[in-house]
Amino acid sequence: MREIRMFEMEEHEPATVWRVSRPLVINVTAGQLWLTVEHDSEDYWLEAGQSFTLAAGMRAWVGPSRGTVRMTVTDADPNRRLGEGSGRSWRPRWLQAA
Repeated sequence: MREIRMFEMEEHEPATVWRVSRPLVINVTAGQLWLTVEHDSEDYWLEAGQSFTLAAGMRAWVGPSRGTVRMTVTDADPNRRLGEGSGRSWRPRWLQAA
């Protein structure tokens, strides 16, 4: 089983920063995403159907370029199983007992 997270950002929302702990793939499903990565002089504008891989340790800023943007985020390693190698339970934090 693989974990797939879906995010939606509206035009008025500010960009948010992600600290990447393991390699991830961002896939834009609707709209246009603005993406910039720490120590990279380029900005990226991804359209629906385009993807970008973030390496572990990266810090990236993402936001809507114009209008609403939707994206999915998946593990970059298709062979990695949910919870594998993380030292944590496969369950999301909100399901785990305190």
